Amino acid sequence: MGWVGAVIAFLALAIAAVTNTDENLIRALYVSMDVLGTSVLVPLSIASLTTGIIQSLGTQWGLIRHYWVIVKLAITLVSTVILVLYIQTLTALAEAATNPGTVIGPGQILPNFSPVLHAGAALLVLTMALGLSIYKPRGLTGFGLPARTRTFA
Repeated sequence: MGWVGAVIAFLALAIAAVTNTDENLIRALYVSMDVLGTSVLVPLSIASLTTGIIQSLGTQWGLIRHYWVIVKLAITLVSTVILVLYIQTLTALAEAATNPGTVIGPGQILPNFSPVLHAGAALLVLTMALGLSIYKPRGLTGFGLPARTRTFA
């Protein structure tokens, strides 16, 4: 949930950066998004992945016993990798924003819709993972079946 909250805050900053006309505010928003991304989003994504694995190993759900746990793990892992890779783009945008020579305005380098699109997609994907945690759809993998009924073809 912390990761979702941080993404919502990031999305708010990204929307403000895209819709605002005050050049100094836009520059500050891009720097703020970079700080939020590197200091909050990345650590929370890694913490989510780590605690998810640890918790699954210590509960009845297991790490590979139920399909929904595997799907949630995959969503978390892929989202974390994409976020870590995207931070490079975000840092480049923040560096451009801190450069007084960068022109900010319609059709210029900044504002850029990329942070809005990425944050919106992240919010959607994390909401899906949250839904899996709440709903817990049925379906056991071969590792979740009782030993006498397992078939590994």
